[in-house]
Amino acid sequence: MGILIFVVIGLGAGVLSGLFGIGGGVVIVPALMLFAMMKPAMATGTSLGALLLPVGALGVYEYYRAGYFNYRASLLIALGLFIGAWFGAKLALSLSPLYLKRAFAVFLVIVAVRMWLTPVSGGKTATAPDAGVQP
Repeated sequence: MGILIFVVIGLGAGVLSGLFGIGGGVVIVPALMLFAMMKPAMATGTSLGALLLPVGALGVYEYYRAGYFNYRASLLIALGLFIGAWFGAKLALSLSPLYLKRAFAVFLVIVAVRMWLTPVSGGKTATAPDAGVQP
């Protein structure tokens, strides 16, 4: 049963990652906490380990083929992730599991409210590639 839970979490996160660009913090960490009964720090560390290598390679390829990939922005974000994950891990490990779980829940609520209230901008569709795409 344990192996199946992890594979299903990975498949779900992969689909949502390709669909919305999310996965680690929004899908994998809560799923590991709810279904695998992991503490927040263990779930976060496990999620980062899972994302370390594959991080959407096939999804990126499809977006690239369709003209929706900005490599410069991706590399700069990756640099920020590289450094930021280290600082975030140090901070998370200094907090109690209960406080970390509650802080994460507040973060998700704030993101959900902002997504709900913020209008869609740009009017772009999947058939109209962004002019800022970089080869």
